[in-house]
Amino acid sequence: MSRYSISDLAKEFDITTRTIRFYEDKGLLSPQRKDQTRIYNSADRVRLKLILRGKRLGLSLDESREIIEMYDHSGNNIEQLQTLIAKIEQRRQNLLQQLNDIEISLLELDEVEARCKEAINQVS
Repeated sequence: MSRYSISDLAKEFDITTRTIRFYEDKGLLSPQRKDQTRIYNSADRVRLKLILRGKRLGLSLDESREIIEMYDHSGNNIEQLQTLIAKIEQRRQNLLQQLNDIEISLLELDEVEARCKEAINQVS
């Protein structure tokens, strides 16, 4: 089994060691310890990768933890995958709503800007 230091993982995933320690404090990672040194194994590395992927997808740490902890070593991960799909669908809906809100805001800005320019032109 491969072993990694906190610096190895921080460098590989382009994050700070403080971020990794934060995930430890939240109970998402549990490295072995040898004196003051943290020793991560390949499962910890995969878990960190999944946490960071969840973050990029907009999942909360609790949502990522829930999905990661559903993993079944026997290979039957249908429930885990269905939960992930549901989270993705919800995230997509939230993003589409935000996109719609942004488009409406842009239209309103365009209208106000046009009225301001028209008012300036009438004064000039």
